[in-house]
Amino acid sequence: MPTVAPLDLEGHVYGAFFLGDTPFFAASSGEIHRLENGHKVSEAHHGLLTAVVDPATKSLITGGEDGKVQRIAADGSVTQVAEAPRKWINAVAAGPSGAVGFAHGKTAVVITSDGKSREFTEQRTIEHLAFAPKGLRIGVARYNGVTLHWAGTNGAPVDLEWKGAHTFVTFSPDGRFLVTAMQESALHGWKLDVKPNEETRHMRMSGYPGKVKSLSWSPKGKWLASSGAPAAIVWPFSSKDGPMGKAPLELGTRANIMVTSVAFHPNEEVLAIGFIDGMILGVRLADEKEALLRRPGKGGISGMSWSQSGKLLAFSSDAGDCGVVDISV
Repeated sequence: MPTVAPLDLEGHVYGAFFLGDTPFFAASSGEIHRLENGHKVSEAHHGLLTAVVDPATKSLITGGEDGKVQRIAADGSVTQVAEAPRKWINAVAAGPSGAVGFAHGKTAVVITSDGKSREFTEQRTIEHLAFAPKGLRIGVARYNGVTLHWAGTNGAPVDLEWKGAHTFVTFSPDGRFLVTAMQESALHGWKLDVKPNEETRHMRMSGYPGKVKSLSWSPKGKWLASSGAPAAIVWPFSSKDGPMGKAPLELGTRANIMVTSVAFHPNEEVLAIGFIDGMILGVRLADEKEALLRRPGKGGISGMSWSQSGKLLAFSSDAGDCGVVDISV
């Protein structure tokens, strides 16, 4: 079995991330923990709500209850990107060339690397943000759909409508598809690469017993893994119409124990699956072979991230029992 280096923290830990080969753990208290020649701590927020890795600058972007958007560098130093006093920053996104997106209430803001900012206002509260893989285009998840804004030009926004609350948004790595997680325990997708004047095609991915809170694309975008069931539900996206008319794979099935987090390996079609009891399985898609990466723990897995080499897997939990799995041994 792979070796596990444990890190026991107090309280809920939002997520686990890698900057280079250094694992970072973002605690809901606002502390950012890292394992670099020992255990080190940076103070980022009075209450952390969200965090993402910015690959362009090899840093972590975080948002908090204190109205601050912070950038945490690989050495743990904290730099303020923006502040919205008395607002909760409930969503952040990392864009091309160090651009940062964040949201509070009905307002989304994009700040580019030259310090310029653009503001977009929606009619309903913004739940989540994501940048498209190419160009300064940002998807804003809200009630009844997603709005696509051009942050670098004055192009007209595009509204992708579908009734219900959309709580998470992600673009496929090739930019051909956009997928949201919904409040009603389902995914919804749009096919974006349609001809001019042709309607964007919808994809309904339903049947989940629980809410989907974690999504992960395979390295080349052929698969989209999701939580929200007692197995990882993995949808095929390799054909031109994505998963329409196709059944998903169900990996790591465990009776009634729900999957809470999924993370694809950066180089191979191998999926890490985290469960509500703290167990982590690794599953190879080619033959669905399973490997136990971590036995059950105190809390449910709240986040996972692979190192760039794919030899290390960092994980966080909602009870603070975090750690790093070394699969190279």
